[in-house]
Amino acid sequence: MLPGDARLRRGEEFRAVMRGGVRAGRRRLVLHVLTDHGEATTAGFVVSKAVGNSVVRHRVTRRLRHLVADRLGTFPEGSALVVRALPAAATATSAELGADLDAALRRLGLSPRGRDNTGSTA
Repeated sequence: MLPGDARLRRGEEFRAVMRGGVRAGRRRLVLHVLTDHGEATTAGFVVSKAVGNSVVRHRVTRRLRHLVADRLGTFPEGSALVVRALPAAATATSAELGADLDAALRRLGLSPRGRDNTGSTA
């Protein structure tokens, strides 16, 4: 689970990361990263109604939160991430979401080393 102090909560925090950070997109998600956001490493999730009904959106959010929590310690201190789910995330497995997340992280140069697509250590 993602600790409470590691979560982005306010709209202005999300906007700062999405407007000021770098972005990498994949089929099921878009990752926004801002490396000098504050003292702690934080993450937030955007899962719109385009992804599905509330049950689907919450399932996607839980999967993404779990995947990001496993990788949070690999990011530079003070980094902030926003993971935006795309409609294709609704039917994706956790392994597929993990593969897209890792591919986006690699593209941004923040790849967690020694991980497989499910988020467990290799």
